[in-house]
Amino acid sequence: MKVLPTSLLLTAALGAVLAAPASHGADRITGPSFAMRSEVIAPEAMAATSHPLATQIALDVMRRGGSAVDAAIAANAALGLMEPTGNGIGGDFFAIVWDPKTAKLHGYNGSGRSPKSLSLEWFQDKGYTDIPPHGPLPVTVPGAVDGWFALHGRFGKLPMAEVLKPTVDYARNGHPIHETIAYYWNRSVPVLSKWPGFKEQFTVDGRAPRKNEMWRNPNLANTLETIGREGRDAFYKGDIARTIGDYFKANGGFLSYEDMAAHTGEWVEPVSTNYRGVDVWEIPPNGQGIAALQILNILEGYDFSKIAFGSAEHIHLFTEAKKLAFADRARWYADPAFFPAPARGQTQAQAAAALTARLISEDYAAERRKLINPDRAARAVDAGALQQGDTIYLTTADKDGMMVSLIQSNYRGMGSGMAPPGLGFIFQDRGEQFVLKAGHPNSFAPGKRPFHTIIPAFATKDGKPWISFGLMGGAMQPQGHAQIIMNLVDFGMNLQEAGDAPRIQHDGSTDPAGQAVEMTDGGVLNLETGFDYEVIRALMRKGHAIEFADGPYGGYQAIMRDHANGVYVGASESRKDGQAAGY
Repeated sequence: MKVLPTSLLLTAALGAVLAAPASHGADRITGPSFAMRSEVIAPEAMAATSHPLATQIALDVMRRGGSAVDAAIAANAALGLMEPTGNGIGGDFFAIVWDPKTAKLHGYNGSGRSPKSLSLEWFQDKGYTDIPPHGPLPVTVPGAVDGWFALHGRFGKLPMAEVLKPTVDYARNGHPIHETIAYYWNRSVPVLSKWPGFKEQFTVDGRAPRKNEMWRNPNLANTLETIGREGRDAFYKGDIARTIGDYFKANGGFLSYEDMAAHTGEWVEPVSTNYRGVDVWEIPPNGQGIAALQILNILEGYDFSKIAFGSAEHIHLFTEAKKLAFADRARWYADPAFFPAPARGQTQAQAAAALTARLISEDYAAERRKLINPDRAARAVDAGALQQGDTIYLTTADKDGMMVSLIQSNYRGMGSGMAPPGLGFIFQDRGEQFVLKAGHPNSFAPGKRPFHTIIPAFATKDGKPWISFGLMGGAMQPQGHAQIIMNLVDFGMNLQEAGDAPRIQHDGSTDPAGQAVEMTDGGVLNLETGFDYEVIRALMRKGHAIEFADGPYGGYQAIMRDHANGVYVGASESRKDGQAAGY
């Protein structure tokens, strides 16, 4: 029998505690409140991450005069050491920053591109029908370090070496392994130990480190020290990049020094929709963030003041809206430098912006909403006609009002398993998301960014920052973003309750990645413990296939700005090892 760590079992133990509507002041063990803990409230600064030590590092950086961006980078570096099951400098990076000086949001797309020497024809000639999940072939250029320096150059206050020093110290001196991380690390070791460099750098005598065991990564300490001392180009154009190029050449890979040296991330304009007075912001494609906006747009046409949380109507409408949004996700979301083809007189960027604007428009949502049958689950959904994996999410906020929403990932668990000698990190396997089919929006091409699952989010009210939040976990992410906003806006939950409330996870929609299998059977609905069995039976009568699942519900962190009282409110959910804290 598979035994889950205590922190994962907490969710399954909620039962009737989560089945009733939220109620402030209720006993959290026997009463009807959703929250497993109180919100955290502080006047000057706040951090929420999936690891308590990373949260403390972020707060210490801000106490020393660092900005929220400095704190976010420091926490991200720490999580790459402490939670390599979800992220690291071999992965990609997206962020949204609220800048109080300009009173606007700034977005950064730090996703890397495929090797320029690898082609679709190579895969087809070798008989591949999809890109394997591990090894050298799914590896793309990692964008995280570039993203750090882009944000730091615009919003940082402390020297980068000082920002990275807490992680360097923990990497040299050691830190204890937390429970959930130990569980997932143990699952990864048998799968990834065959790849050169992994066993030597990420096991203890061939096994995963255990809960409470001290873990050191001196190779990563050296790499981070070099980056802090010599800057961004030390990673992309220096000896680190040369080591990477030599490693992949020697091990059947295609990622080269030239691919590393050519990498550039980009500042992007976040896009938004208004949901009942709240502006919800996401990064535009090649990520999946606008799927959350599409779901919310469709659901805004229903009066949830008359629809109870956890009712069959609530779950059914949410699931059907998700199916519609994900049909578009499979058809229309791709690297905007390659798709869609521009019309006469349009630039590539204009074509991509026009497509995104149409997908998140109210008119388009109204058209799609008409396809929902209130009494029956759809088995197949077409995309509108237009002209999975592990991740970390963190958020920080400082005394000046800057707020950062940051997400970073190696994609599938600990990534590809490819760990260059002496560097102390694993490369992402994000290239698995490419499709090996000519003409598909996400078809593999040299120098192309794959479809991306990791998405930071932000919400504003009346032009002021309200909530910096995210919910990690593959295709769960846009579903989770929409549910968090609904929990706050429609169901009146507080920031902690909104994350701890039981979640809905629909699986089986047509996928934009891999072999892009189409949904023909309605998919599968996973409902977290806490939903009433009468509701489950009612959903089954509507045609939903419902299955039990362990742990696909993501991990949430959030910070809210309470302007009336001049404080921050933080939340970190019980499904992870994390912590929200402030001062």
